[in-house]
Order: sequence, then structure tokens, then C-alpha cells
Amino acid sequence: MDFIRIVLFVLPLYVANSSAMLLGGKTPLDLGARFLDGREILGAGKTFKGTFLGIAMGTLTAVVLEYLFPQWALNVSPHYIWLGFWLSVGAVAGDMAGSFIKRRMGSPPGAPAIFLDQLDFLAGGILLGSLYFVPSIPEIVVITVFTLVIHRLSNGIAFRLKLKKVPW
Repeated sequence: MDFIRIVLFVLPLYVANSSAMLLGGKTPLDLGARFLDGREILGAGKTFKGTFLGIAMGTLTAVVLEYLFPQWALNVSPHYIWLGFWLSVGAVAGDMAGSFIKRRMGSPPGAPAIFLDQLDFLAGGILLGSLYFVPSIPEIVVITVFTLVIHRLSNGIAFRLKLKKVPW
């Protein structure tokens, strides 16, 4: 198993997911509309600005990584920048899907949903990223465990720095 390849795979989607949260704000994607059940579709936390900047920052991460480490990026995919773009789109879309599910369950924004909060963006990224690279089952296991640990640590730090309202 090539850990450098795993790191190059996850960095664009991690950056996309965190950038969408850190840089987002203003107009919600659902424009405040309600779903058939009367609840918000996604909630105020999913914004046009966060979506665009998350995808842009994740893609920019892939551009920088390919420039700095061209051989390593090539080891992941001969189309690494496209992979980074689709990982970023998938991460943001997966996070939106998680919010949609949480709203259907009646969970208020910011309420924890174990595993859904930590893995929705990862599932979306892997799904769309598979257009250019399909990780092996052992790689997916390592990425999943690594993501659970990193997600917990990074959210705890963001909470302590007052960048997030909740530590999860």
C-alpha cells in the first residue's frame, strides 16, 4: 500500500470539505426553501459561496500538488487535476447529501450524527473521484480510519479556535 498515494488522494477532498465550511457564508443553496416534509432542504450552512470556494480550493490543491510532486501525482492518476476536481465536487456534494439526510431525520443544524458527519464527504469524494482513480478496498479502509481520526482532531481544533460552534 502506497501511503503517499493515499495522502495525495485525500488532500483535495479534505481541503474542499474544510474550505466550504471555513470560507462559506451568505446565501444558502436551498434559498431557505422547505422540502415536502416542511423542513429545510439543506439548511443555512450550505451556501453558494462555500460550495464554490470548497470546490475551487480542493481543485487548487490538486493543481499545486501536481506542480510540486508531478511523479507522485502521476502515480495516483494521469489526470490528477481532474481527479482533484471530481474529489472536490464529490466531497461538497457528499456533505450536502449528509445535511439533506440529517434534515429529513429532524436533526437541527450542528447536531451530531455519528459517522454521517465524518464520512459523508468522503463517500461523495470517493464516488465521483472514481472517474479517475478507484482506491483498493485496503486503501479505502485506511482512508476511512484516517478520516475518522483527522475529522475528530480538526473539528476539535476548529472549535477551540472558535471557527466552529460545535466540536464535531
